[in-house]
Amino acid sequence: MTAGLLFGVFSAAFLSATLLVGVSEAALILAAGQPDAPLLELFLAATAGNVLGAVVNFVLGRFLLRFEHNRWFPVSPANRQRAEALFNRYGRLVLLFSWLPVIGDPLTLAAGLLRTPLPVFLLYVTIGKAARYAVLLWAYTTLAG
Repeated sequence: MTAGLLFGVFSAAFLSATLLVGVSEAALILAAGQPDAPLLELFLAATAGNVLGAVVNFVLGRFLLRFEHNRWFPVSPANRQRAEALFNRYGRLVLLFSWLPVIGDPLTLAAGLLRTPLPVFLLYVTIGKAARYAVLLWAYTTLAG
């Protein structure tokens, strides 16, 4: 059962970073509520899945922006332009906020478009996304007692 929980959380987090909004948080909380849930492993699965999904956006920005007007593309042109403006104004540190709804995915796409080095991208995105899941699990375990 643990492998299924971890895969489910990883998958939800991955899809959340590319296509779906808010699913990873719900999946993580549902999984954490299971008896004897492995919280550290769930945290790592959610973080890894969400970072990997962000890498997909990064690659889209770097190599596949010409498909931006297709229905399947995860970021609208308007959101991309807003993200680029934020990125240009505040620099790479803005990637710490890649976990935010609506603007986070465009930020990761803009990072690829603006040729952010992959190690720098991974550092900031992982810190931001890990912090979000850590706070979420901390709040859940504190409130669920």
